[in-house]
Amino acid sequence: MTISTHTSEKPTRRVSSRGRTASGKPNPIDVHVGARVRLRRTLMGMSQEKLGEALGLTFQQVQKYERGANRVGASRLYDLSRVLDVPVSFFYDDMPDGVAEASPAQIAGIAVEPEIEADPMMKRETMELVRAYYRIADPNVRRQVYGLAKVLGDSPQAEG
Repeated sequence: MTISTHTSEKPTRRVSSRGRTASGKPNPIDVHVGARVRLRRTLMGMSQEKLGEALGLTFQQVQKYERGANRVGASRLYDLSRVLDVPVSFFYDDMPDGVAEASPAQIAGIAVEPEIEADPMMKRETMELVRAYYRIADPNVRRQVYGLAKVLGDSPQAEG
């Protein structure tokens, strides 16, 4: 919270929204991400204390992340994905449309949907396919899978 003073005016307060809604509640996306952290942690049978230890945090900090009270930064999200053994995208999976639409940036018109379709080489599906392909140990099988993919990609059904 910043207090600015002017000689002729009363002190005024400017409160940083820090991604919160107009009512001061946490950003719904942060709440969703926190719920996904809690879901994965509980599915693994891990306590908040154990997760905190693995991340170098207190269990109270983990609680705040799980409630959405504290925002999860990019590096912390990466650490969470490693400790909880899930891809970073897991934390955004199953997010209802209404949650994204309730984000303050969306409401203010700041967040704009990209007009161009994403590069297929940057899609998660493409990356997973490439990783799976290179996990095939036998080079002959890998070559056959490559050939099959080429034939299927060139088929008339692939274009529709």
